[in-house]
Amino acid sequence: MTAQQVITEQQLRSQMVTLALSMFERGYATGAAGNLSLKLPDGNYLTTPTGSSFGRLVAEELSVVNIDGEHISGNKPSKEVAFHLALYRNKPDCNAIVHLHSTYLTALSCLEGLDVNNAIKAFTPYFVMRIGELPVIPYLRPGDPKIVEELVKRVANHRAFLLANHGSVITGTDFIDAVDNAEELEETAKLIFLLENKAVRYLSHDEITDLKGRGK
Repeated sequence: MTAQQVITEQQLRSQMVTLALSMFERGYATGAAGNLSLKLPDGNYLTTPTGSSFGRLVAEELSVVNIDGEHISGNKPSKEVAFHLALYRNKPDCNAIVHLHSTYLTALSCLEGLDVNNAIKAFTPYFVMRIGELPVIPYLRPGDPKIVEELVKRVANHRAFLLANHGSVITGTDFIDAVDNAEELEETAKLIFLLENKAVRYLSHDEITDLKGRGK
């Protein structure tokens, strides 16, 4: 789709249902864990309802909220919609968010000794081009308002975040971009565990600098 083409709300609803099911079928989401959101053409936000499964979403039942969190239509939104809206308010190029409790990223989030400024030391160009760095948000219970504060502190300079002992939050310029970023990040985390106890060739500072600013 070109920049001149405008995607409709119905197309965005269908896109969310289709890609959520794809993630569910590939094990990126289980049960009712995780949530999704995207910015609608009218400036409101489409999000997954509370307690919903990525594998059983219904386009007509998806929640719509405004930037202040007011529930406009659809089923009741997730309690975690607050941090989605905080990211939208503070990151102008963010138009979609994927929050996952996927296996490898959640496993990574449970490890001690992570670099809180960047949990993944770069070893693939794709991680650098799509994510860049992955800061760690200190552990807070799901739904804790302080998650919003911690995310807002870091959102200007980052596309994704690791919530300690919880999972990941990934942004995108549109919903497809956010899903692609989430998939790349989960596969990078998987590689970390596959490469455990092996000598890894990490990218040099110059190699990372060369990748930054290049297209995805």
